[in-house]
Amino acid sequence: MTYTAAFVALNVILSTVVTIPIGIIRAAPVQHLINVLGAVLTGPWVIVQAFISSTIRVLFGTGTVFAYPGSMIGALAAWLLYKYTKKLSLAAMGEVLGTGVIGALSLYPLIIVLELDESLFTIVAAAFLVSSFIGAGLSFIILKQLEKHGVLLRI
Repeated sequence: MTYTAAFVALNVILSTVVTIPIGIIRAAPVQHLINVLGAVLTGPWVIVQAFISSTIRVLFGTGTVFAYPGSMIGALAAWLLYKYTKKLSLAAMGEVLGTGVIGALSLYPLIIVLELDESLFTIVAAAFLVSSFIGAGLSFIILKQLEKHGVLLRI
């Protein structure tokens, strides 16, 4: 739980600094970086981390309601792929698949319910894919370095 709390804090703070504004959303690659780190280091707690981080970001105005499906589905996919394979690359790919593809597709009903312009879907989906790819890629590099130096074995 300590790692989860630390990841929430890092996510909220760094997501205010590192964002990619695209239309009405702010793509946050830090969310995806933290999701993959959390999937590897905290297991299923990563889903709680994604939910709390998204909630705080929405409350602070640094995130939108679109943060929920993307971050939570990505966190779940990253954790499940890592849990069953123990491969860092698949944890990162799970984040991209979960957020960039499945999470993005789950936004379409939300866009309709919120009565937003349906053309927004393409922009948001592209932002999710790019943001998740950047964040997951960075987390993979960090995790590979931790693995190389034996840190992952001690955690």
